[in-house]
Parts: sequence; structure tokens; C-alpha cells
Amino acid sequence: MASGVKVSEEVKIKYDDIKKKKSYRYLVFYIKDEKMIAVEKIGDRDRNYNDFLMDITGAGPDDCRYGVFDFEYTHQCQGTSEASKKEKLFLMSWCPDSAKIKKKMLYSSSFDALKKCLVGIQKYIQATDESEASAECVEEQLRKMDRI
Repeated sequence: MASGVKVSEEVKIKYDDIKKKKSYRYLVFYIKDEKMIAVEKIGDRDRNYNDFLMDITGAGPDDCRYGVFDFEYTHQCQGTSEASKKEKLFLMSWCPDSAKIKKKMLYSSSFDALKKCLVGIQKYIQATDESEASAECVEEQLRKMDRI
């Protein structure tokens, strides 16, 4: 069920800047006035995953957010001696268990609208607590997509 929430033009423009130009490390989005998904925070390329977690959870335990992160890690294929650098864009829906039901419903029903706009996302992650949003958990999910 769609919520009727729209995605702002700025979200699409900033996402293209990450995807094509590698201008930023991450973006954090929120739903403004229950009508529009808007950019809340932009992380420069020198920011890390911990900065992203602080920004996506920064609104407190009762609030939800979305975030796009350009995740980098090294991967070594079996039978090779060289590790290669991988980059994967993922979209996270952060809805902590402690958030109000109405807010969680709004964010989960608006997630599809955001997914449709952000073409090229390699993984969608839904996190309800800090362990699901941890760098280790995210990297494990991204590595599952790699060829062995």
C-alpha cells in the first residue's frame, strides 16, 4: 500500500551525485510533514560508517529515517592472491522498535516510492535496532552478493 508520500527532486539529484560523481559518502532522508521525502543530512566522502549511523539514528529512539551509503570493502575471490576493492550502494530503512506505530507505518509504506526513484541501489536493508544497522551486519549482507 502506497502512502502518497512523494520524493523530492533534491533527493534524486543528491543520489545521482553519489552514484555517478561519488560526491558524497552518504545521505540521510526523512519524511517532511508526512508528504515529502527530503534530504536531512549529507555526509562528505571523508565521513565513515559510524558518522552515518550517528546521523541516521540522531533523531532519537522514536523516529525513523532512510539512508543511502556508499559502502567500500575489500573482497578476495577464491583462487586469486589479490583482493579487490568493492563499492556497493545500499538503502537503509531505519525504524527502531521504540518508534510509534503510525510513524513506522508511514516509513514502511513510503519505502517503495523511494526505492523506485533511486535506481542502481544494490541492497535494501531494514534495520530496527543497532545490531541490524551495524557495519559488520551490513557488510555481511553485502558480501552475500559477491561471487566467491
